[in-house]
Amino acid sequence: MIKLAKLLFEASITGQKANTESLGGFKGFFKLSQMEAYKKWLKKTLRIELVEGVNDPGILKAVFLAGGPGSGKTYVAKGLFGIPDKVNVSQTGMKMVNSDKELKYLLNKFGFGTDLDSLPDELFKQLTDPSHKDYSGLRDFAKDLTGERRRLYQNGRLGMIIDGTGDDFKKIAAEKKELEAVGYDCYMIFVNTTLEVALRRNENRDRVLPKSIVEQSHRDVTRNIGGFQGLFGGSNFLIIDNNQDIDDEEKAQKRFNMLVKQGLGKFIKRPIKNKRGLSWVRKNKMLGKK
Repeated sequence: MIKLAKLLFEASITGQKANTESLGGFKGFFKLSQMEAYKKWLKKTLRIELVEGVNDPGILKAVFLAGGPGSGKTYVAKGLFGIPDKVNVSQTGMKMVNSDKELKYLLNKFGFGTDLDSLPDELFKQLTDPSHKDYSGLRDFAKDLTGERRRLYQNGRLGMIIDGTGDDFKKIAAEKKELEAVGYDCYMIFVNTTLEVALRRNENRDRVLPKSIVEQSHRDVTRNIGGFQGLFGGSNFLIIDNNQDIDDEEKAQKRFNMLVKQGLGKFIKRPIKNKRGLSWVRKNKMLGKK
């Protein structure tokens, strides 16, 4: 608590100025100059990723992941896309978009480390919980930085796996529309569980979410299933029943391989259908990009 109090005190001088400069009330964690420095660092870090060829797997493909707390989304994503621990790139080259990466970057930058489970509960809440009376705003800032990462991916038309809960239908519909407007084909994987399973898995976590949050999120996400089916269409929408815990790693991977063959793998490998995407590829080939 002392470290956080000291940090907030040191940041307080820049806090009001930051808030008036459209940083969204982040209590001065970052000055605008630091935000620009972060963007430069991010662009440098992604420089290799942003020169993908127009014929590479996953180009102009966006896969949305939806599922509430306790649904096992992270586990499913790892199995479906072959994403190793601590890596945000799938075996097909698609890039994971998840605000946890930026949150860990900020926590580490300010001396809290990257192991969220090692933080005392009160400190963790102060750093990440918007309902806390002394909320730092750090999680909101992490989401903004994630948006910057996604914009860079989108500008390069790179394949993306967009990780979210799916509790906000209008937000996902707007994101899908934006991506399609610049040439992307879109797909959704909905990881479904019963409320009982979600609550049990939440209780087994190192850091347990309040029961009310799990229940509300589950209601919101489940309510949107029908809407997502209509939004993405039958061929671009996959529901995964993840109620069963499979301890045998080999059996689990066989199940994931089967799910990939059912549609996801075909979606990633198939030629781009979006006319704007086809036009983008054609023009880039004319410019000599490989």
